[in-house]
Amino acid sequence: MDRALFLAMSGAKQDMQGMRVHANNLANVSTTGFRADLQQARSMPVFGEGVPSRVFTMAERTGNDFAQGSVISTGRDLDVAIQGNGWLAVQDIGGQEGYTRAGHLKVDQMGMLQNSNGQLVLGRNDNPIFIPLPVNKIEISHDGTVSVLPKGAPPDTMVTVDRIKLVKPDNRSLFKDTDGLFKVIGNRDPLDADASVSLEKGMLEGSNVNAVAEMTSMIDLQRHFEMQVKLMKTAEEMDKSSSSLMRIS
Repeated sequence: MDRALFLAMSGAKQDMQGMRVHANNLANVSTTGFRADLQQARSMPVFGEGVPSRVFTMAERTGNDFAQGSVISTGRDLDVAIQGNGWLAVQDIGGQEGYTRAGHLKVDQMGMLQNSNGQLVLGRNDNPIFIPLPVNKIEISHDGTVSVLPKGAPPDTMVTVDRIKLVKPDNRSLFKDTDGLFKVIGNRDPLDADASVSLEKGMLEGSNVNAVAEMTSMIDLQRHFEMQVKLMKTAEEMDKSSSSLMRIS
């Protein structure tokens, strides 16, 4: 009975973890530039002393869905969406370089260009982009060049401040860190900028989460979880019956 009970217990545990993955995807269905997490489960033998006769279920987050989300027009000067493959380079809380598709940018009181999560947007030489305040206008071109119109200056005197660092790594080499930024597996060095990546101004890329598919997966996992619980109860009842037979004999 213990083998059936162990398998059902581990399966129920991994079903719960799988539901958390899909619930997180569903919660981010409206998050700008979000990439859905993928999840699967497989059986693993338990190795130790003796023969590996026990098997448990292990859920894995196999990676992310890198399909492009829908692009919507906002008309806002600091909203940008990446055309095709590519990423915006930003600085995480630890000072390391990370990558995102979320292009809802803003300027803080100190003049630092940030994304919607407060992470600094990187420019030339991998340094954060500084906007010399006050300004009347900020423009971001298709190649990521940031230009400003200083306050009080004539309308035709736009000044180039910096250029947003745009990179194009192989998506297979990326993983999603705990802060939601993507980073290169096993590489702590900044990537080189890629001039082939371009931006769409006044646009934002939405999440690539399919809400219907996520809901369906959660329902399937919930039913599978209930089946595992029933299996545990059945194993318990069979164990009690076996104990009763032993007492009778």
